[in-house]
Amino acid sequence: MFAHVQVLVVGAILAPGKRTVTSALRAMGLHQEKHFQNYPRVLNRAKWSSRQASRILLFLRVQTFAASGPLVVGIDETLERRQGSQIAARGIYRDAARSSKSFFVKSSGLRWVSLLLLVSVPWAGRVWALPFFSALAPSQRYDQEHKRRHKRLTDWARQMLKQLRHWLPERALVLVADSGYAALTFLDACRNLKNPVTVVTRLRLDAALSQPAPPRAPKQNGRPRKKGKRLPTLQQVLHNPTTVWQSLEVARWYSQGQRAIEVVSDTCVWFHGGMLSVPSRWVLLRDPEGKFPPQALLCTDQAATPEQIMSWFVLGWQLETTFQEVRTHLGVETQRQWNGLALARTTPALLGLFSLVTLLADQQFRQGRLSVRQAAWYVKEWPTFSDAIASVRRQLWSETAFCLSSFKTTDMTPIF
Repeated sequence: MFAHVQVLVVGAILAPGKRTVTSALRAMGLHQEKHFQNYPRVLNRAKWSSRQASRILLFLRVQTFAASGPLVVGIDETLERRQGSQIAARGIYRDAARSSKSFFVKSSGLRWVSLLLLVSVPWAGRVWALPFFSALAPSQRYDQEHKRRHKRLTDWARQMLKQLRHWLPERALVLVADSGYAALTFLDACRNLKNPVTVVTRLRLDAALSQPAPPRAPKQNGRPRKKGKRLPTLQQVLHNPTTVWQSLEVARWYSQGQRAIEVVSDTCVWFHGGMLSVPSRWVLLRDPEGKFPPQALLCTDQAATPEQIMSWFVLGWQLETTFQEVRTHLGVETQRQWNGLALARTTPALLGLFSLVTLLADQQFRQGRLSVRQAAWYVKEWPTFSDAIASVRRQLWSETAFCLSSFKTTDMTPIF
C-alpha cells in the first residue's frame, strides 16, 4: 500500500487543477493502469493511521524549523465547500473567507478544525503556518441523525491539544486562536494540563473581569470565593482619560513591517457564574493614528509580558493565508470522494501536503537550488508558496523516471 501512497503523493504535487485520484495517476503516467481500483482504496478502505502520519510530519517540521524554544501553534477552522446529498457530514456555516462585518455569507460544506505550526521560514522572510493535524467537525444535524453527542469546536480543540501535548510532553507550547476559543471551559482545560499550554485569544471589550479572590479569614464559613472585586470593563479602560498607555513596536504587522501601537495590560481573573475561574492577563491595544479599531487579548500565562503576547498574537494572522494557498495550489475543494472514511482522510492529507512541499523546498534551499520566479510588473524579493511548489515540481520532473519513456518506437509521424 505504501507504494500506492507514494504515487498519489507525488501525483498530487504534480497534477494541476483538480486533485482527484485520476488526475494524480494521469500526472504519473498511469492513466492506462489496469488495477486502478487499488489507488482509491488507499483512501476509502486501507488500514492506516492518519494520526500517526500527522505525528511524523510534525516531528519533521519541528526538527527543521523549530528545534529549540517554545512552539507557537495556531488553531482555526476552515470550510471546505462541498455539495451533494451523499456527503452526510456537511452543514451550513458562515463562510469566513467571503463574509465581512457588513456582509454575511453562508455556504454548504465540511468544517475542519486544524492545528498549524507557526514558524519562521528562513528562505521566505516571513512566518508560515504549516498544517499538521486536522479533524472533521460534523454538523449538529449529522450528529443528531447518527445519535451521537455533538461536540463543539472547543471540544475538538481540547482533544487535539491533549493529543499534541501527548506527542510533545516536555516542550513549551503556545496556542494562538481567535475569539471563538475564548471559552472558560477550554481555557481551564489547557491551564490544568500536566504541562500547561499557554493560550492567547481575542477578548470582548465588555468581558466581566475581576480581581483575584481575597485570602480567607481564620474560621471563615462558607465556600471559598472564586473572584474578588469586579474590575472596570476594557471598554471603560479604553475611554478613561487617566489610563496610562505604553508605546510598543510590533514587527510583521500584517506582514507590512514594523508598526507603532499603544498597549495597556494587567492581570485579572475571568469568571462566570456556575463555571470555573481562569487567572489570566489582558492586553488592550490601540493605534495612535486610529487606522484600526481597538482590540483586546487574553493570555492564560499571567507572567507573560505584553511584548511576548503581541509577538505570539501577530503570528496567527498567517492561518487564513495557508487555507487560501491550499485552495489555490493544492486543489482543496476539488476532490470527489463521497465515502465517509475517504472524506476524513483526503482533506487532512492535502493540508499536510502544504507542509511537505515546504520541507522539500527547504531541502532545495539548503542545496542552493531554490529560485524565485519574477514577473515583468513587479520585483519579488522572497519566494512564495507558488515558487516553492514550482521548484519542487521542477525537481520531480527532472528525475529519471519522468525523463525516460518506457515505450520504444521508430515512428516519427507528427501527432498534430
